[in-house]
Amino acid sequence: MLHRLRAQADDPILALMVQLAGDTREGKIDLGVGVYKDDSGATPIMRSIKQAEYQLWQAQQTKSYGALAGDPAFLDAMRQLVLGDAADAAQVAAIATPGGTGAVHQALELLRMAQPGARVFAPVPTWANHLSILAHLGIEAVPYRYYDAETHSVDHTGMLADLAQLRSGDAVLLHGCCHNPTGADPDMAQWRALIDVMNARGAVPLIDLAYLGFGDGLEADAAATRAIAESCPVVLVAASCSKNFGIYRERTGILLAVMQDGALQARAQGALTHLNRQNYSFPPDHGARLVSMVLTDGALRADWQAELEAMRHRMTDLRTLLAQTLGAAVGTDRFAYLAQHRGMFSRLPVTPEQVATLRDAHAIYMAPDGRINIAGLHTNTIAPLADALVAVGI
Repeated sequence: MLHRLRAQADDPILALMVQLAGDTREGKIDLGVGVYKDDSGATPIMRSIKQAEYQLWQAQQTKSYGALAGDPAFLDAMRQLVLGDAADAAQVAAIATPGGTGAVHQALELLRMAQPGARVFAPVPTWANHLSILAHLGIEAVPYRYYDAETHSVDHTGMLADLAQLRSGDAVLLHGCCHNPTGADPDMAQWRALIDVMNARGAVPLIDLAYLGFGDGLEADAAATRAIAESCPVVLVAASCSKNFGIYRERTGILLAVMQDGALQARAQGALTHLNRQNYSFPPDHGARLVSMVLTDGALRADWQAELEAMRHRMTDLRTLLAQTLGAAVGTDRFAYLAQHRGMFSRLPVTPEQVATLRDAHAIYMAPDGRINIAGLHTNTIAPLADALVAVGI
């Protein structure tokens, strides 16, 4: 039987991790893997999470099963964090999931269950795993223009033209903030135009919210998601706690189904709980428990928000410094867009051959498409990166 299996292509980012681990050169720079790093190159545990873990260790008396949908306190706290006043609890069905990836997978499963034959319009470019999951589930992915590589900004005209091909019941995959891999986000006027076309065509927004708080702050980063939730009949939101709580390996995420018609809430909640049961039964609890503790304790929440803000400002400062350093190195302002983008990622205008040279000759690792993790930089690696980019002819 197993001999019939086809060999699977390596995930490029995971393959990069293996190459990096085997590189013994000093001073190697990892700009590939999407994790936040401090100036020492470490991915720290946030203070509030560490404190919550200690409190949980002292108080927890059992490791028995929880609820199929996940810890109710987690679901409620995350609903409020993501949606604010955009929807009442009676308008939202929710499940805890194994990370944001699990939330995306469950959202697509729900779409396939509710609307067989629905297509998913996916931005070009998008996170590679979006397309992989769609292919795995047998859901048709329809590309729509998103990023203009010449202007390093959102291709709003192309996006609206492509989304005019939506059919009723199709879904539109959106990045709620801090677009991965480009770092370019629509402004609020552009979001409003997107809402109009989705409503006009009867499409369902599917929002991947992986970097809430990493762009312009918690409230600003949630603004687009909330506007969509207030304006569209049904919205799916897949949110991750990996980055903004720093609990990557705890696999903590949530899927929110928001509906204007609250009479559908019980049916939607039943469907979501059923999907959890079919895929993994009870979702991971430890990370979710820590998140709910942080969000519902005044002191822990204040410390978490302060540390998250410090991380956000550090990434913004790194963007500015990188744009200035590259600008000085090449004598133009063509890298100014790096300071204008938000979140962990941006794209450099490099070819796959230049990426390979950067890796082989300079020990600088990035994705083949030029995506770099801004949070993988620190003040002492920006100049070497700029010098190497000039050396390969950027």
